[in-house]
Amino acid sequence: MEYSSLNGLQDSFGVFVMPILYSTIKISLTFYIYLHFKSTIYHIIKKTKYEDSNVKWKELDPKYHFSCQFMADTIAMNASDFIITSTYQEIAGSKDKPGQYESHATFTLPGLCRVVSGINIFDPKFNIAAPGADQSVYFPYTEKDKRLTQFHPAIEDLLYSKVDNKDHIGYLENRRKPIIFSMARLDVVKNIIGLVEWYGKHPRLRGLVNLVIVGGLFDPLKSKDREEMTEIRKMHDLMEKYQLKGQFRWIVAKTDRHRNREVYRFVADTKGAFVQSALYEAFGLTVIEAMNYGLPTFATNHGGPAEIIVDGVSGFHIDPLNGEESSNKIANFFEKCKVDSTHWNMISVSGLQRINER
Repeated sequence: MEYSSLNGLQDSFGVFVMPILYSTIKISLTFYIYLHFKSTIYHIIKKTKYEDSNVKWKELDPKYHFSCQFMADTIAMNASDFIITSTYQEIAGSKDKPGQYESHATFTLPGLCRVVSGINIFDPKFNIAAPGADQSVYFPYTEKDKRLTQFHPAIEDLLYSKVDNKDHIGYLENRRKPIIFSMARLDVVKNIIGLVEWYGKHPRLRGLVNLVIVGGLFDPLKSKDREEMTEIRKMHDLMEKYQLKGQFRWIVAKTDRHRNREVYRFVADTKGAFVQSALYEAFGLTVIEAMNYGLPTFATNHGGPAEIIVDGVSGFHIDPLNGEESSNKIANFFEKCKVDSTHWNMISVSGLQRINER
């Protein structure tokens, strides 16, 4: 492998580096590159998850170190003998958005470097190995004999108790309403805060369903992640701003996987839905899991879920950058379910069929 010299010559990947900054980049990359070069399989990159991250690299670099990461990623993917992805979207994206790897083909970090031939996405070392879900573990809510009923009293308390404690805050006044549910880390890309704001701003949606979020902590001072701290504070602000108590339940992240799985099924019992509102999701394992439980699923159209779900048939695509449109889509579904009692079941069954096809 060849690198550009201090004179700024083009290296073997077509990277032009400003000479005055080259030595700084080289030093900062050393350890990061070493971690990648230890193995011959390269699997995950983040470039497309942050909109215009290469153009805004100077602004974001103190927090995310993109100048180091993007260059190391480009070198590492070229050095890898075998690249595993979960979906086609990760490699080549869609007509509207580049894939995670495709985004490294050509890009510029203004004032730092320009990459003109970063990666060949047609290289046969790219492989798609879509993960699935164990059907004996991720089974539909309709399989009553396999349901983990021992968790039901605790789950009912988790969802409907009106007491604020270390496990949950907020409450659901009307237990007859379906639940829209999301479980994810509290970070910017997962866009949980975006989902809560969509809900808070949308009177029609609030009248139709309750919202339950599982993720993060309640006290920002207990988090070790700066981004999560910010998201926690935003969540508290939104609860106050939109007066969500009575329609919204926030549950701290749970590590009991068996109970978590039964929570999905419990939500399906309410004729609710799962919402995955990420700004970008390479694959979306929670989408696969939710559909396996028989839960109608609304998932981001930015990334792998757009391949998993056939929009309007086995679930729904939502645009995380258009909250009003996404909220209307969710509300329209539940309004139709009130008029046509078979509609919810149709989407639920179609989602299961789609998973079995894959």
